[in-house]
This record gives sequence, C-alpha cells and structure tokens, in this order.
Amino acid sequence: MLDEILLDQTEAEALAMRACLAAGAGQATARSLVDATLSAAIYGPAMLGFPHMVDYLDSFREGRINCNPAPRYERPYPAFFVADADRGIAQLSFDLAFDDLVTAVRNFGLAVFTQTNSYTAGELGYYVRRLAGQGIVGIAATNANAMVVAKAGGPAVYSTNPMAFGFPLGEGSLPLIIDQASSATAYVNIVAAAAEGRAIPEGWAVNEAGKDTQDAARALGGALLPFGGRKGANVALMVEMLSAGLSGGPWSLDTPSFREGSASPAVGLTVVAMMPGRTDDGLVERARRQADRLQEKGVFVPGVSGIEYPRPASEKLKVPRAVFEAVSRIAGA
Repeated sequence: MLDEILLDQTEAEALAMRACLAAGAGQATARSLVDATLSAAIYGPAMLGFPHMVDYLDSFREGRINCNPAPRYERPYPAFFVADADRGIAQLSFDLAFDDLVTAVRNFGLAVFTQTNSYTAGELGYYVRRLAGQGIVGIAATNANAMVVAKAGGPAVYSTNPMAFGFPLGEGSLPLIIDQASSATAYVNIVAAAAEGRAIPEGWAVNEAGKDTQDAARALGGALLPFGGRKGANVALMVEMLSAGLSGGPWSLDTPSFREGSASPAVGLTVVAMMPGRTDDGLVERARRQADRLQEKGVFVPGVSGIEYPRPASEKLKVPRAVFEAVSRIAGA
C-alpha cells in the first residue's frame, strides 16, 4: 500500500496554490490548474490529481508552460470556438471560454471548442464534468507526444490519445463520466509502477526493442501498446484527428515531450458539447434510471459507481507521501 498523507480539501487547495505560485505561475493560471487538480483528486483517477500536478510544477519552472499566457479565442462560426492557449495550460483557455460556450450550446443545441498551443490537458474528464454540471453532454479528445505504437514492433506514432464522455444524470446524482486512453493503460500508471518498482501486466507496453515487457522501467524506454490491438489504434487515430486535426495543433509525432526539455508540447484539445434533448424531454431522468438499472445488475457505471454523493465537506484527500513532499518543497512549506 502506498504511504499516503491525508489532507483536508482546504489544506490541499492552499498547498496547491502556493506551489503553483512558487513555481512561477500567474494567479489566473494557478487558479485554473488548482481547480482542475482538486476535481481530479476528488472525482477522477487519483494519479491525475496531485501526482500529475508535479509535471505541471516542473514544467512551469523549466519553461514548457508559459506561466503568464494571454490566451484568446475566436468564433469563425456561431457555435464553433477556436482557441490559442499561448503555450499556457489547457484548462485556462477553456475556463475563459466556458460561459460563452455554455450559452452557445443552449442557443444552438450543440457547440464545439477546439484549442491548440497548450500544455497537455491533464485529466480529460474534468472538461466534460464541467459541462455535465451545467446539464450538458460532452465529448473531449486530446493528444500529446508520441509514446504508443500502432502495433508491437512498430514505431511510436500516437500519444495515449484519451477520449472522455460526460452525461448529466440530474440533481442529486453525479454525472456519468468515461475517461480512458486509447492505449492499454495511461502513461501515468507506467510512471507510477516504475517509481515503485512494480511489474506491469503483459500487453501494456513494449521495451526499447519492441518486445512485450512487464518491466515498467524498460517500458518507459520503449512504448505503450494500444488497447485491443488494431481497434485501439484506430481509436487513437480518431482522437488524433479530433484533437490535432481539428485544432491545427501538432501531430503526436511532432510534439515535444511534456516531461523534459524547454519546448511547449503546444498540443490540441477538442470538446464537443450538446444539449440532452429539449428541456421537457426528460432524457436526463431517463438516463439516470438506466444508470440505476445497470448498477442493480452489477454493472460499473464510471463516474457514479463507488463514489459517495454528495461528498462530505470533511472528506480528506489521499496524496502519496512522495508527491506531497515534492509539492511541499516547491511550495516552500
């Protein structure tokens, strides 16, 4: 079991803000990143909360993220938003456009937000969770630097290329949130296994020679495999076209690493938002009944199953001790 530190949510928020500001992030950037980090820590995969924040803090200090960007967006069509993150974090541009995006969805029934020139998107479920909180269905897609092969023995051509989907289930319920990579596992899981000296399951990755490996450290020197073989690779390609293709951002093959060097990954993010029918259709309540029915049959409903709602205000967040110490060092705590 991981050695963990328990933090009150207010303590976690304050520590994250101090760390971001100490790493050089401007106030607006820090606020957006902390909000997304807490959302991931509370509702999303634990590895995409505070552990992934360390990547951001390192990138602020090493120049991969513009700490004080001036993001902007245009509307070439009434319900189509095109943003440039100015080498900043992806969350900030999305936050700035959010109110206009929601208004457009409610006016037109559907709207698209696409962005380029940002650092990696972090927990992709965050974007669709935000929309679901407004009663809006969302689909999101993003890419990063190439680390996934289309087939064993081939070159790395895609990132983990995740896709997220969110569907609101009405008042008194968490939304359905599906957030998964096109690779057999998320990159952060390989990093965590390597740091802890754990073996990884067969079929997750290949080593530098293109051979299947269960050694996480050798996997970091090799590449990840797509889930389901060619079908997973096809999903990765679809995500690549939605994120890099639609935004005009760099293909994964051309994207700098988000963990080393001083160049911004400058990648793309696309979010498609849509209304769940007319306001009097009752489709949200219908979806909630279906989610309840599935759970009664033992089906795991992502974003809902196993998560207490409403969350108690006194709930403490679990942060791996090594991550807590890394963030605390940067924060000067």
